[in-house]
Amino acid sequence: MTPRRVIIVAGIGNGTGIRAFSKELGYVVALISRNEENLLNLAHEIKKNGGEAIHYTVPEYTFEAIVSAFAYFAQQLPQYEVRAALWNVTEAVRKPFLEMKKEDIQKMSDADLVAGFGFAQEAIKIFKQNDVDEHGKRGFLAFTSATGARRGSPNCTVSSPGKFALRGLSQSIAKEFHNDEIHVSHIIVDGMILTERWKAVYGDEWYAKKATEEKTLVMDADHDFQAYLYLNQQDPSGWTWELDMRPSFENWTW
Repeated sequence: MTPRRVIIVAGIGNGTGIRAFSKELGYVVALISRNEENLLNLAHEIKKNGGEAIHYTVPEYTFEAIVSAFAYFAQQLPQYEVRAALWNVTEAVRKPFLEMKKEDIQKMSDADLVAGFGFAQEAIKIFKQNDVDEHGKRGFLAFTSATGARRGSPNCTVSSPGKFALRGLSQSIAKEFHNDEIHVSHIIVDGMILTERWKAVYGDEWYAKKATEEKTLVMDADHDFQAYLYLNQQDPSGWTWELDMRPSFENWTW
């Protein structure tokens, strides 16, 4: 009997389209986040629609917390196969350079690079033990990123270096493990993903306008996540490392 497949996702906010992996591919979804309310809500939604989900709450994104999360999932899902992993974490800090504090750069470094490194390392260890699947791969590792990975901007002297580092990390891993049938992708998301988080920030009227009159200017998590499904199933004759996506009417920012 073929074991159930698992995708591990770190960083879910409250608008990720990750439920597509459950609904369309039948994956068990293992979730890591700091926000327990969002974790419980997404896990409940996946289960309500016939899927299976498990979650692990971390106080902060650190190397040690990520290792602990993977150990927990291995304990809870011993007969399952982890076939995909998504690093969807960000520590965005926007303020003038001279107002940045050591704590700002440290928090970004811990989350974007150190914890992201740990996440990738744990995923690769698992993938190397898998057999090659019908898509010619042992595992799929994806990093969600932003245009800050390609160019710096004013007030982004913390967030942009973090994304530069993440891009370099993903490319280095992709080059090191492609011969092991492990597919690594870096997805640049150039636009605002419309979520409840933004409604809380800008209000109901703003949200309603974005969702109706200006819907071509924002990104929809459920639709956009189809790109991740596509990457996960790419044939080894043509693997995408970097995918750059934005709303159709978004001004290019690099």
